[in-house]
Amino acid sequence: IIDMHTKNELKDQFFGGAGINLISGDVYGQFPLGDKMALQLSARRSLTDFFNTPTYNEFFDRAFQDSQIVEREGNFYFYDFTGKLLYDIGTNQKFRLSFININNALDYSELSRDNANATRSSLDQTNLSFGSSLDSKWTNRFKTYLNMYFTRYNLDARNIASDAQQQLFQNNQVKETGLKLNTNYGLNENLNWLNGYQLSETGITNGTNVTNPPFNSNIKGVVRTHSVFSEIGYTSPYRKLFAQLGVRLNYLQNPGNFEKVILEPRLNLNFRLSEAWKALVLGEFKSQATNQIIDLEQNFLGIEKRRWIISDGAQLPITQSKQGSIGINYDQPELYIGLEGFYKEVKGISTATQGFQNQDQFNGEIGKYDVKGIEFLINKKTDRYSIWTSYTYNLNNYTFEDIVPSRFPNNLDIRHTLTLAGTYDIGGLKLGLGLNYRSGKPFTEPLASDPIDESVFPNRINYDEPNDSRLLEYLRADASAIYGFELGSRAAATIGLSILNFTDRKNIFNTYYRLNATNEIEKVENVSLGLTPNVSFRVRF
Repeated sequence: IIDMHTKNELKDQFFGGAGINLISGDVYGQFPLGDKMALQLSARRSLTDFFNTPTYNEFFDRAFQDSQIVEREGNFYFYDFTGKLLYDIGTNQKFRLSFININNALDYSELSRDNANATRSSLDQTNLSFGSSLDSKWTNRFKTYLNMYFTRYNLDARNIASDAQQQLFQNNQVKETGLKLNTNYGLNENLNWLNGYQLSETGITNGTNVTNPPFNSNIKGVVRTHSVFSEIGYTSPYRKLFAQLGVRLNYLQNPGNFEKVILEPRLNLNFRLSEAWKALVLGEFKSQATNQIIDLEQNFLGIEKRRWIISDGAQLPITQSKQGSIGINYDQPELYIGLEGFYKEVKGISTATQGFQNQDQFNGEIGKYDVKGIEFLINKKTDRYSIWTSYTYNLNNYTFEDIVPSRFPNNLDIRHTLTLAGTYDIGGLKLGLGLNYRSGKPFTEPLASDPIDESVFPNRINYDEPNDSRLLEYLRADASAIYGFELGSRAAATIGLSILNFTDRKNIFNTYYRLNATNEIEKVENVSLGLTPNVSFRVRF
């Protein structure tokens, strides 16, 4: 779980910082506006449209790999900025107002061996969000939390064919408005009762325009979700047991398509067996009425492009999942050991949302996947060093009744994942070293006996059983060094150097097949980052 958030407490003094690396630069700060108010601002911008660096070149080569390309050029940049107003109305009420704007832009052209003319593509992605919250403590036992937000996501994509006869424009826009109210009441020292209501309205537009032959499509959809939830939390005397038992009731409405009520129970049990040992039992049901279609076709130069769509209840049902886990851990200041077993089942998925690259083999079939496995983590640490290793075993399979065979490995069925890492402090210098290993992911090969279907036009590839082959294992070693030092009495700085894949090992992380201009099957292998250095400098005050 990744929990990312800005600071939420007032400070009576200004603080901030800035940094730069071989990809981007950023700056941030919090400015006091009196005793009860402060303003946070941050901004980041890429440097990639000003000059190329070894780091950018390595990422560029990783993103645009194609054995048929003889000449290419691209212009990529991104920027984002955020703001947050913190206002403490009183001792027991806190108001927060925030926004974020993210923009990514790519223009790219390439010249292949098969065609003397260049193909040009562009992608522009923006995200704008506003949110506000009011946190109130009415009594020592009763609290409320009110949150409102609006977010808009927009993706514009354009592709101009090499003969300039056809232009393809695509747009995907998502607008969502939401409101959430929580009430928290302490029944006694051991029991806490959480209740709430949540409303969200999500509108998604998908537009497509082709110049030759002329084609225009603009599909809009809306889904509204009303949710009520309740949860009881219990903490036993001496904190031997912590238990949460809750339920969420969702009413989903897609006008003209479906209305559905979904019940989602949740459970969290934490047993303290001794001062160091704890046992955990977790379980929950979830649902989702929006999905992403993953485009991996040759338009847009093979770049993975994800478009949001709304479930219609038929061709794309509401996705529903249930998951549970049980674990035990040993936690002491210098040693942590954790072992967890888990199971998850997700129903209502479509082959169109799973990123299959054997595209002609499927036609939007509906099915499910289930994953089960274990996770193990051990971490030994002192004041000077920290060493940890983790291992995960996954067994991840699809089930699609309309496909033969109906059960086969998931695209993300990576059976074994192992990580070894450590850090060591020498005065102001921190050294880090990491090793990442994972077994090969599955992929689908053409049918050896009859690889090309010439009975249709254009011809297409006949594929073997889905995900019946596997890539070689992935192995990457990384290293980093960070040196920190003071800049006077109120400022400090760090200089960092990192090297991804310092052995420069060639790792193939994806393989797919396509027909070239001469109607021959071409095997495309995507290779992970090679040796990739980066240098950073940060200052904080």
